[in-house]
Amino acid sequence: MSRYEDRNFQDRLNSASNAKQALLAKFKKELEDPTRIERQREREAIAAARAERRAQKEAAHREHERELARQAEAAAAAAAEAARIEAEKAAREAAELAALEAQIKAEEAERETQLRAEQKAARDARYAARKAEKKVRRRGY
Repeated sequence: MSRYEDRNFQDRLNSASNAKQALLAKFKKELEDPTRIERQREREAIAAARAERRAQKEAAHREHERELARQAEAAAAAAAEAARIEAEKAAREAAELAALEAQIKAEEAERETQLRAEQKAARDARYAARKAEKKVRRRGY
C-alpha cells in the first residue's frame, strides 16, 4: 500500500478543506438531482393523499357518531313516550279499579243496610206478634 504523505501542515489543511468541499459538492449535486426531486414530490403527494384520506375518514367517523347520537336520542324519546303511555294506562286502570272497588263497597253497604232493615222489620214483626199474642191471651179474644 502506498502511503499518502503531506509535506507540511498547510498541505494537510488544504487537503481537508478540499475533501470537505468535495463532500459538500456531492451533497449539493444530490439535492439538485432530478430523480431525487421527483421522489421527494412523490412522497409529498403520498403524504397529502394520506392526510386527505385521514380527514375523509375522520369526517365519516364524526358523521357516523352524529347518526348514532340521533338514533340514541330517537330511541330515548320513543322509550320516554312508551313509558308515559304505560304510566297513563296504569293510572287509568288504577282509577277504574278504585272506582269499581268504591262501587262494590257502596253496593255492599247498601245490601248491608237493606239486610239490617229487613232483619229489624222481621224482628219488629215478631215483637208485634208476641205482643198481639200476649194481648189476646190477656183479654181472651
